[in-house]
Amino acid sequence: MKTYIPKLNSVERKWYVVDVGGKILGRQAVQVARLLMGKTKPQYTPFLDFGDFIIVVNADKVRLSGKKEETKIYYRYSGYPGGLKETPFSRYIKQKPEELFRKAVWGMLPKGPLGRKMLSKLKVYRGPAHPHRAQKPEPLELN
Repeated sequence: MKTYIPKLNSVERKWYVVDVGGKILGRQAVQVARLLMGKTKPQYTPFLDFGDFIIVVNADKVRLSGKKEETKIYYRYSGYPGGLKETPFSRYIKQKPEELFRKAVWGMLPKGPLGRKMLSKLKVYRGPAHPHRAQKPEPLELN
């Protein structure tokens, strides 16, 4: 008996619009990552990209649970001595909310070429408007 491996050209990719305004960042990022990987589809295969396109709107209105909105700090390191940079959540959400959500989803995707391809199907926008009307995205309500 042979193992069935689905063909990539047989997959139907849909476009979804997800409104994350006023919702918890991590809980929304988990569900968006699952949709990007295609884990909600019956033909899911770990080493193939069967995910859908996700448009995230109102990324600037996302929030964190507990006291993390005041205490969470994002770090990045340049590799040089004294090159550790700290950015508190309050400044990050004002300056780059799109990058904040993308970074949260990227941490939940597989690393490497497959994960980068999945992440390219994520479109994040600060406000409620997006330029993807031609793709006729369906609204999707996440928990």
